[in-house]
Amino acid sequence: MFKDLVLKNRSFRGYNEDRKVSKEELFELIDAARITGSAANKQPLKYYVASEKDEVEGILSRTKWGGALPELHLPKEGTHPTAFVIILQDKKIQPNTQAVMIDVGIAAQTLLLAATEKGLGGLMIRNFGLDPLTEYLGLSENLMPLLVIALGEPTETVKIVDVPKDGNINYYRDEKGIHYVPKRELNEVVISKK
Repeated sequence: MFKDLVLKNRSFRGYNEDRKVSKEELFELIDAARITGSAANKQPLKYYVASEKDEVEGILSRTKWGGALPELHLPKEGTHPTAFVIILQDKKIQPNTQAVMIDVGIAAQTLLLAATEKGLGGLMIRNFGLDPLTEYLGLSENLMPLLVIALGEPTETVKIVDVPKDGNINYYRDEKGIHYVPKRELNEVVISKK
């Protein structure tokens, strides 16, 4: 069952705009993330939530999506996310950003697995303008955005495939819009003594 959740938890770049994500649902996702492990148990992460259409569009305009598919201008009109969670570093609690990044990964993956369980999907976004986003959100100087997570009900199909013989790991789409994500095989990623 857990592996099924992991397989369903893909990076989605297209959503059903009619399926709104409520603040209550966002709080449930964050509640799952907040109880995960934290380096030295400092718990330096804070979470900004947005589910109102105007604010979601404002955040969306400050992010860049699908770097390997720039010609598609993702997300396409009519398939925007309906919510965002932005993971913030509280520099008063932990000023060292490098030390916080493991916490970010743990929290983000937990949040997305919880979203998957609810029939939602998401996208982790690190490609955003830090200053424009911080200013738009009106954050105090001790709060720094580290990761933007788009959320909504996915409308696209994402399939995992083996990395081809040429070694190209770039994701791609076919003429039907199916999104393919090459993954290295298990025997290629496991290192052990023989």
